[in-house]
Amino acid sequence: MDLATLDLTTAHLADACIRSDIPVRTVSLTPVIPGAKTGGRVLPARHAGSVDVFLEAIERSEPGDVLVVDNDGRTDEACVGDLIVLEARKAGLAGVVIWGLHRDTQDIRAIGLPVFSLGANPTGPLSLRDRAPEALSTAEIGPWTVTSDDIVCGDDDGVLFVPASDAGALIEKARGIRDVERAQAERVRQGESLRGQLRFSEYLESGLTFREHLRKIGGAVEE
Repeated sequence: MDLATLDLTTAHLADACIRSDIPVRTVSLTPVIPGAKTGGRVLPARHAGSVDVFLEAIERSEPGDVLVVDNDGRTDEACVGDLIVLEARKAGLAGVVIWGLHRDTQDIRAIGLPVFSLGANPTGPLSLRDRAPEALSTAEIGPWTVTSDDIVCGDDDGVLFVPASDAGALIEKARGIRDVERAQAERVRQGESLRGQLRFSEYLESGLTFREHLRKIGGAVEE
């Protein structure tokens, strides 16, 4: 799911999830390269102090996958550096998402592959831990458990996971949301207020919730 090609954002897809009654699984991760976007099938890997798990995951990857690294959200060590990012790019991966920290920021930016993390730290792995049996089948990212049955998307707003089986329908719904919001924004630029477009004075007298009012008039904004 290439967000750049689709001309969609994680915000559009999150709204589509809400309207489709699909859990909104997001985490606040930041792109190492501002403005970078990524999207693809989740390639999970649980870090346990050694990069071998990443190499094994990449060994079984398919072009377009996104390496999703679970390092328990640790902020005392970095678990991914430039060599793993370079290897991921060489294998045709679409990006790397880290529930933890990265290092080698300057080199990663030069490589150009989208990488998302909680931030940077110059310290590498501090200890070798026991590797979980599910190290290559699931990843815990914040409160969410993700697998290769999920698609991950990332941009400047953060990272979103959606079930691969629902991706097509969510994309179509997200496109509709995008088009409505862009039309509303253009009308504001042309001089028509958003309050006027959304018939806000009518809403104030309606007794409806704002979302009920928006559904009635076909608005968007917050759903």
